[in-house]
Amino acid sequence: MQLPDWLARRAALHPARPAIIAGNETYSFAALHAWADQLAAQLAALGVAKGDRIAILARNSPAYAAVVHATPRLGAILVPLNTRLAPAELAWQLADCGATILLHDEGHTELAASLSETRRQGDKETGRGVPLLALEALSTQHSALSTQHSALRIDLAAPHTLIYTSGTTGRPKGVLLSVGNHWWSATASALNLGLHSDDRWLAMLPLFHVGGLSILMRGAIYGIPVLIHERFDPAAALHAIEHEGVTMASFVAIMLQRLLDLAGERTFPAHFRCALLGGGPAPLPLLEACVARGVPVVQTYGMTETASQAATLAPADALRKLGSAGQPLLPLELRIDADGREAAPGEAGEICVRGPMVTAGYYGQPEATAAAIVDGWLHTGDMGHLDAEGFLYVLDRRSDLIISGGENIYPAEVEASLLAHPAVQEAGVVGVPDAQWGQMPVAYVVLRPEHTPSDALAEELIAFCRARLAAYKLPRSISFAAELPRTASGKLRRAALREMEMARKSA
Repeated sequence: MQLPDWLARRAALHPARPAIIAGNETYSFAALHAWADQLAAQLAALGVAKGDRIAILARNSPAYAAVVHATPRLGAILVPLNTRLAPAELAWQLADCGATILLHDEGHTELAASLSETRRQGDKETGRGVPLLALEALSTQHSALSTQHSALRIDLAAPHTLIYTSGTTGRPKGVLLSVGNHWWSATASALNLGLHSDDRWLAMLPLFHVGGLSILMRGAIYGIPVLIHERFDPAAALHAIEHEGVTMASFVAIMLQRLLDLAGERTFPAHFRCALLGGGPAPLPLLEACVARGVPVVQTYGMTETASQAATLAPADALRKLGSAGQPLLPLELRIDADGREAAPGEAGEICVRGPMVTAGYYGQPEATAAAIVDGWLHTGDMGHLDAEGFLYVLDRRSDLIISGGENIYPAEVEASLLAHPAVQEAGVVGVPDAQWGQMPVAYVVLRPEHTPSDALAEELIAFCRARLAAYKLPRSISFAAELPRTASGKLRRAALREMEMARKSA
């Protein structure tokens, strides 16, 4: 099935309407469309053809957005690279996807050059490295809007993006997302959250992450401006919400907590209608703080494999179903698998999803695809349950589940208990081997600035949890840290936390 190119359509219908706002720069839909057209022409002149992989290593910027919209006009596949990965990790991904070209911004020139050299050393038979091209070298001169814009069409079945998972266990997998996956994700979100004529979406998540990338898609499909921040800065985000007309913004928990800390007792403006909160189970204390402060937080559940949101709490249910990630977005289907059968309401199991926003599989990994997608259902590896009304409650990753003495412990539940203590700013819980119980939970905590680490405080935190959790769920030890290891999108890296614990015990 083919549709008119959504950016070209917006440029035709609303040429002067702002599409991208970044600092003092504003690009209309007409300008962004022309920019994407010229980038596509330039890349084609360099030999980039249908099916080729265009890797990009860059910070959030308008140029990044232009590349995102230029790629489908070539029939190429965009490979957004995580700028926080180590060179060896990036080199592996470039080799795995067989990148045709590597685009980079000025801030990543040296890293890009080293990656090209790494590839060249690893390809001795041909001596061929990945050709490099600086984004700054691509045209930023936007010619008049082409009279042929209405003829541009996009194939929903065509591959659009190849995004590598975080790789917290083993090698990352390249998730292949089609144009249709992105289209249905954007459409499903609008059906749930609604669309207002004055909407402006703030993009602070990295654009190499599906949560950030999907905002660019929504902006073009909906015809609304996207405000791009190079990175998350609480002060800049708060200013955009209070003074730049932002109506919606996407967060992970730690970002939203820092924004609330900065705002203090200030109330958010009435035009700000949705703080979309994803990236894992949301701590209940954070949700309660948002409710108390009048922050319109809406929890969501999704992943790279679903092109962002899979389930999202509708604004009307935000208070009634506090802590839920909502119901599956139409037309996605969601069920809970309990050892091969559909779980009863309230019964925990693996979250499985099926629908047109779900990936067809992993690039070059048919065995991994067959293991994850069974009879059309994607087995997510996440644990959760549905209530009697079909609202999803996410518990944790199956791989993060702690089994102690035969009892299941969800780290997110223990973390939520710790976060309810006024001294705790961040908390991370993992399971470590134990001779008697098989595993036991241990916790790492980042304190708020006015508190000092001490053995007495650690004991106080465990006692605080004892009043809220079953005895077997209590952390056996609490260590204090200056920061917790996180991915570029703000998710807790539990594997790194386990490594910290192993190093601490062996020291």
